[in-house]
Amino acid sequence: MLKEYQNHIWLHLIVLIWGLTGIFGKLITLDSGSLVWYRLLIAIVGIGIYFVYKKHNVIVTTKNLLRFFGVGFIIAVHWVTFFESVKQSNVSVALVCFSTGTLFASILEPIFFKRKIKWYEVLFGFFIVGGILCIFSFEFQYKLGISLAIFSAFLASLFTVCNGLLIRETNAKTISFYELIGSLVVVSIYLFMQGKLDSNLFNVSWSDFQWLLILGLLCTAFAFIKSVDLMKELTPYTITISVNMEPIYSIIIAIIIWPEEEVMSVGFYMGTAIILTTIFLNAWYKRRERLNQKKLLL
Repeated sequence: MLKEYQNHIWLHLIVLIWGLTGIFGKLITLDSGSLVWYRLLIAIVGIGIYFVYKKHNVIVTTKNLLRFFGVGFIIAVHWVTFFESVKQSNVSVALVCFSTGTLFASILEPIFFKRKIKWYEVLFGFFIVGGILCIFSFEFQYKLGISLAIFSAFLASLFTVCNGLLIRETNAKTISFYELIGSLVVVSIYLFMQGKLDSNLFNVSWSDFQWLLILGLLCTAFAFIKSVDLMKELTPYTITISVNMEPIYSIIIAIIIWPEEEVMSVGFYMGTAIILTTIFLNAWYKRRERLNQKKLLL
């Protein structure tokens, strides 16, 4: 039984690790662009050292290289908007609003994978939107953070679906490596246009650097490669719906660290309850659907 669900166990472990990213986004004092730049640089160096040690072949076709860099662009914008949403609101608001990725995945996956849209995926997606609207109406002071988190969720769903296609042709580690390089180029251009790509970028406190190391190596290099690898066995929608557990882990940790800042209104918790209930309903419905399919095959 453990072997049967090992991919799901790995997925939830990765989601738990990702749940720490919002915490680090608040702990690290750098602006969003600089934070993502360091996150990418550390992750790329870490993966590069691993490749040298394992003598991993990174040769790809020009066509695939351009595809990886294209997805890297999406990832770069996703991460910058996500961390900015944390800084413009708080961990709880940003992570819960990020759960709208379920709705986007329910629409994007059928388009990219050329399958019929499942009515319950869209329905559950709209339930999540209802939860978001509930949060928005009570936490309007965080409107910019909420908007950025929702946009970031769309981009996350988009690159997840794209990677679901790319993993059919190329090794997960190679995909991750080139996508992160593409992201680093995009963020470097972004910082250059803002006049921040200078010597001041390297004025990082020791405290920030320690958090950046964990963020870059554990939450990015390891988690990113493993998540892409899991796409061989799990659908993008399953991954996206599981990622919606991320707010639970983040909110619990955030409340422990910042009990005063992270205590929200009743409306926030009502919206969160709607979103989390929808996640579990989806999991239950998919399990029932899978069991029915097995019965038909017998």
